[in-house]
Amino acid sequence: MKTLFINSLAPVLFLSLSLTSMAQSSPKSTADKFFKEYQSIGVSKSIDNLYATNKWMELSTEAISGLKNQLEGLTLDFVGKFYGYELIKEQKIGENYIFLTYLGKYDRQPIRFVFEFYKPNGTWQIHSFSFDDKFREEL
Repeated sequence: MKTLFINSLAPVLFLSLSLTSMAQSSPKSTADKFFKEYQSIGVSKSIDNLYATNKWMELSTEAISGLKNQLEGLTLDFVGKFYGYELIKEQKIGENYIFLTYLGKYDRQPIRFVFEFYKPNGTWQIHSFSFDDKFREEL
């Protein structure tokens, strides 16, 4: 399974996506909102909403389209039904950077979702989002 990272210092699939504002949202509440929307309104809209306040998204439409296409590839035929998610790891780097790793529960196999949040100026913003099946890296 391919991994798609959104991070600024790498090629097309790696692109920094910083939200300019996530008005008083915590990283966990933002991730929870993403998963609820993923289940209720689908991949495309949940990703759009994850990055909705990022004014730089207009420059990143190809990378976001790729991310959506890959996540939409997690079909019933490929991984089975999605049953939910659970937080499996939280790592902080100081007070202003946090990694949240979630296990996405599917019939066939689990999928790892990683959210990175950064708080440069008092407000949390999404910095990176990825998914894959590489749980060994969590050990």
